[in-house]
Amino acid sequence: MSKQINIIDLFAGPGGLGEGFSSFTTSSGERPFHIRMSVEKESSAHRTLTLRAMFRKLREQGNTAAYFDYVEGRISKDSLIEQHSAEWAEAMRETMGQPTALGDDNERIHKRLLALKKEYKGEPWIVIGGPPCQAYSLVGRARNMGIKGYDAKEDHRHFLYKEYLQVLSIIEPDVFVMENVKGILSSKVDGELIFPRILSDLTNPASVVENRKNGKSYRIFSFVKAPDSEDLLSTGYSNNHDFIIRAEDFGVPQTRHRVILLGIAEDVLNSSSPEQLKPAEQVPIETVLTGLPALRSKLSKQGDSSDAWRDVVDQNFRLVRNELKSDTYYRDVLAAMSASIAGLRSDAPTKATNYDKPAISKAAPKSLKSWLTTDKPKKILNHEARGHMNSDLGRYLFSACWALPKVHGESEKPFPKSEDYPECLAPAHANWKSGKFADRFRVQRYGRPATTVTSHISKDGHYFIHPDPTQCRSLTVREAARIQTFPDNYFFEGNRTEQYVQVGNAVPPYLALQLAKIVAYIVKNY
Repeated sequence: MSKQINIIDLFAGPGGLGEGFSSFTTSSGERPFHIRMSVEKESSAHRTLTLRAMFRKLREQGNTAAYFDYVEGRISKDSLIEQHSAEWAEAMRETMGQPTALGDDNERIHKRLLALKKEYKGEPWIVIGGPPCQAYSLVGRARNMGIKGYDAKEDHRHFLYKEYLQVLSIIEPDVFVMENVKGILSSKVDGELIFPRILSDLTNPASVVENRKNGKSYRIFSFVKAPDSEDLLSTGYSNNHDFIIRAEDFGVPQTRHRVILLGIAEDVLNSSSPEQLKPAEQVPIETVLTGLPALRSKLSKQGDSSDAWRDVVDQNFRLVRNELKSDTYYRDVLAAMSASIAGLRSDAPTKATNYDKPAISKAAPKSLKSWLTTDKPKKILNHEARGHMNSDLGRYLFSACWALPKVHGESEKPFPKSEDYPECLAPAHANWKSGKFADRFRVQRYGRPATTVTSHISKDGHYFIHPDPTQCRSLTVREAARIQTFPDNYFFEGNRTEQYVQVGNAVPPYLALQLAKIVAYIVKNY
C-alpha cells in the first residue's frame, strides 16, 4: 500500500490547492493525500471548504447522493447534515469548526497542529497554501500608496508568511508548497525587497520563530525550472522569476502567473532535483465555456423581461450606429453589431440548470475534460447572469463585437480602449479619457486562454465580458469556475458576490493536481 500523505492547508480559501492534492490518484487508483486541517478566516469560503470536505468523505464511501440533492436544490443544508451527521462532524473538524485566522487564532491552530502530529506520528506531512496577496500585488500596493500615512512596516499582511513559518516549525513537513502573486518578487519594506528574506526564512523556519531554535531545514525549488547551481541565493536559482508558473502553459485556460515555491526537507532530498511540470497545449476560453448554456444578462435599473432587454440592447446599437455610420474605421465592428442584434439571445434565460450537449467542448483535452466533468451534477451549479446597467449593455455589445476574430483578429487593439468608444457609450467617469483606465472594459477573446480571473470580478463584470456578443453580459460564477478549473460538481456557498471572490482568489485545482503528482513522487522516493 502506498504511503498516506497528510496535508495542512493554510489560507485555504474555497479549497483550490487542496482539491488538486486530495483528488490526485496514483496509477493503482489510490488517493495518497489526505487533508487533516484547513485554515480559512472568511465565512463564505469556510462554508464552501467544509461542504467540499464532506463531499470527499461521502465520495470515499461511494455515497454522494445526498450531496447532489443539496447542491441541486432538492433538500436543505440541514437535511444533508442530518442524513450524514458523522461525515459533517469530520468535515467540521477538518476545517477547525469555524472560520479561523492565522495570527488571530494561533492558540487554537497550534494546539490542533500538535495534536495531529501526535495522532499521525511517523507519517509524511506536507503544508500547502499562501499568505493573502493584497500587500504584494501591484494593485494592492498602488491602493496602499493612496492611503495617507501608510507604512509597509506596519502592515501585518507583509509578514503573514511568518505565520506560515510557525506552522512549518511545528509540523515539520517533508514538503511544503507556497503560492503567491508574482508581485511578491518586487514588493519592498523599508526600501528592501522582501522576497529574498522570505526565501531565506523558509530554508530554516525554526530559526526565525520565537522559542524554536532547532528544526528541519529546507531547500527551495521551482516547479518549472531546474536549479542553476547547488548554492546560489540559498536556493540554486540566479533569477527569482524562475519561480513563476504560467498556468496557461500547463493546460489551464487562463493566463494566470503566480509564484509557487516547492520546499523539500534536507532529510528528504535525494541526489537529483525534483521533476518539473510538463508543458501542455494552451486551451482557449471557448473550449471550457462550451456546454454551459447561453444566458442573457439581467437589467439592473428597470423592470426586467426578455423584450425589455432586447429593446435596451437595440437602442444602444442604434445610438452607436447613428454616431459612427460615416466613419469607415468602424465599418466592420458596426457590421458585427448589426449581425449580433439580429441574433440576440433574448429568448435565453438569465439562469440555467440544464447542460447543452455535449456538456463541454469535444476539443477539450481529454484529461481536462475528465477533470471538469467526471461526476458532474445533473443540474449546472452557480450559473446565473448578473444584472447590468442599460449603458453597460451597449459597451459590452460594442466590445465583444470589436474583439471578434473577423473584426480585429490579431491587431494591436484586440479589444477597444477608451478612446475607441463612441461618445454615446462613454461612462460618466472623470478619468475615462485620461488614459489611466483605458482598458476598463475587457472582453475575454475567442481563440486564446482567458485573462486572469481575480476577486475583482465580484465588483463588476467589466474585465470579464463574455466573448459572445449575442449574450451581452459578463461571466457567471460557473464560467469563472471552469476557467479556474474547478470541477462542475464544486459548489460555492454564499451570495453571488461572495462566490465570485472565492473563485477569483483560488489556485486553479487542475494546476494543483499537477503539483501534487510531483510532490507525491518526492515523498514516495523518500
